[in-house]
Amino acid sequence: MPRVKRSKVHLKKRRKIRKATKGYKWGRKSSVRLGKTAILKAGQHAQQDRHKKKGQMRQLWQIRINAAVREHGLTYSKFIKALKDNNIEIDRKILADLAVNNPKIFATIIKEIKGTKTSTKTSKPKTAKNTSKSTTKKSAKPVKKETKTKKTTAKK
Repeated sequence: MPRVKRSKVHLKKRRKIRKATKGYKWGRKSSVRLGKTAILKAGQHAQQDRHKKKGQMRQLWQIRINAAVREHGLTYSKFIKALKDNNIEIDRKILADLAVNNPKIFATIIKEIKGTKTSTKTSKPKTAKNTSKSTTKKSAKPVKKETKTKKTTAKK
């Protein structure tokens, strides 16, 4: 079997690692062995932070919506519930953008919600639950567990 020389491929891999680790601290930027693990870890952290970024953006949208809704006398949770009750399917990203850049359109959405909220609200008479059942409770007696102990006799 002929001998395989890897000089081109070997150097290409090392150059690729060194290029990727440019700007890293200590031996991670110059040592190939340390650079490989540094690249793997950096990729893992990058993926985690992409997911964290999505959560942080959602928090930001909620804060912006809450600030805009409170100017109109509502809270964030009541506003979102009213949106769902009225089958208005606008996501938080769009609502936050409307609240910041187009407050007039956002105000019309709130007026629509408030208008339907008062008209659909009807008072229903409360009925007593479980009126047919007796209200007396049976007292439960605690059950004592008997434990058997083995008596050991000493052998002489």
